[in-house]
Amino acid sequence: MHERIISIPHMACTHGFFLRRALVLFFLFWPFSAGAAETAFVNSLGMEFALIPAGSFMQGASEGDVLAREDEKPRHHTDIRQPFYLGRYEVSQAQWMAVMGFNQSYAKAPEHPVEMVSWNDAQEFIRRLNQREGVDKYRLPTEAEWEYAARAGSTGPYSFGDDPSALGDYAWYDGNAGKKHHPPGRKKPNAWGLHDMQGNVWELTQDWYSPNYADGPALTQNPPEAERARTARGGCYGNKARGCRLSARLSIGPHSRNLGVGLRLARTAD
Repeated sequence: MHERIISIPHMACTHGFFLRRALVLFFLFWPFSAGAAETAFVNSLGMEFALIPAGSFMQGASEGDVLAREDEKPRHHTDIRQPFYLGRYEVSQAQWMAVMGFNQSYAKAPEHPVEMVSWNDAQEFIRRLNQREGVDKYRLPTEAEWEYAARAGSTGPYSFGDDPSALGDYAWYDGNAGKKHHPPGRKKPNAWGLHDMQGNVWELTQDWYSPNYADGPALTQNPPEAERARTARGGCYGNKARGCRLSARLSIGPHSRNLGVGLRLARTAD
């Protein structure tokens, strides 16, 4: 449970005491009795999470996107039935070190995103973080959750629209990164306050990779084959604008480590 700090302004009317007491009781008990989740919180590692609301969107390459690859199609309606938390920033090397006890990144810098992380490495990080905090809520986002959160209501190739000339305001990519990743949060966020959803490092998702979206929602279910390739999203500092489009996908083996691959955590909402 997260501590709530409540401030009730002074009221100079004769019924002020009763009104203040009613407001205090409301704020103390309403979130828990109604099952509402906090809109944001910070965990023991200093990770900031935003609550992403349930909703629906069109997943996959935008209509008329001439840069789209076949694995970004067909575009299809997807429901996000439950709200969830998503990290405002990519997991940093310092946060990874605090949980794992080592930093396997190639370009070491505590404030920068962790990289050289395999899907299996990410699962172990998540297992240890859940154990550290006494919960079973941290996980990777599904592909659908990732794209839904990255779009934040947008429908074009990028969260800010269709024009790639504006990408440098929101992402570290081939056009401005200088062939290296940067500390998360230095670029503009999307409409839901999430930074670096495009560029900097590719972000692992929970889902296995399929060459197209013909299977639709079934892609959110993990097959029994442990060696099946997984999916990363968002592009990285070495990609051109094409690779940082919201529908772009990367196939990566569960044991593979890459200079441009890191992660962003999701957390199941109460």
